[in-house]
Amino acid sequence: MDLKLKDKTALVTGATAGIGLEIARRLSMEGADVIICGRSQTKLDAAVADIGPNVRAVLADPATAEGAEALIEAVPDVDILVNNLGIYESKPFAEITDEDWRRFFEINVLSGARLSRHYFPGMLKRDWGRVIFIASESGVMVPPDMIHYGMTKTAQLAISRGMAALTKGTRVTVNTILPGTTRSDGIIDFLKSVATDPHAASETIEAEFFARDRPTSLIQRMIEPEEIASLVAYVASPLSAAANGAALRADGGITPTII
Repeated sequence: MDLKLKDKTALVTGATAGIGLEIARRLSMEGADVIICGRSQTKLDAAVADIGPNVRAVLADPATAEGAEALIEAVPDVDILVNNLGIYESKPFAEITDEDWRRFFEINVLSGARLSRHYFPGMLKRDWGRVIFIASESGVMVPPDMIHYGMTKTAQLAISRGMAALTKGTRVTVNTILPGTTRSDGIIDFLKSVATDPHAASETIEAEFFARDRPTSLIQRMIEPEEIASLVAYVASPLSAAANGAALRADGGITPTII
């Protein structure tokens, strides 16, 4: 299927590994001109070499105001903005410090808000564009051991839905993807940190996690990054014009009707 992304310009944040890397790769495969950004030139160079054609890198961190300004100066306009940058951790609520709250909000929420604030008006003016937030199932089913992370993902949903309401009558859409637990660098270490027996086989740890902590997941396994990338590519496509203001759960689990 031709997703009609040739000659579209796409900016993907947090794209040197994991979900972001696969999103950038898939958009590039579909013919989009892709820009990735990050704090490490070495990681950016490796990602560009890994992805192949139609991609370039900008050394800039949108989790800071200065980094966002540098990125915007290097890339004034885009057709597709994928706000994927984010961090996560498991931490008891009573141990989450003020600095933790600020750091998670700055990286997971403000990075996307800053870039959207700049690129969204241009999309409206040109009467075409896509803003896509990569949130998480944790935005609607907040894990008790990741409350600060869940808060940022709920905030992304609020921003996305509010922006979508500003697109009425245009060909601009704003949507959110809510992946379940996705295979990526370091995910096994994370699962071990919450496992009953961190020394068990990785398959056992994964099965326990889904049975105990993600019982509403219908697939009962980790999602592959390529599966998320395929969904993002469709949402970024002109073919998805009727999808706007949506929160798309990516693991088949239950999304509360209030969303």
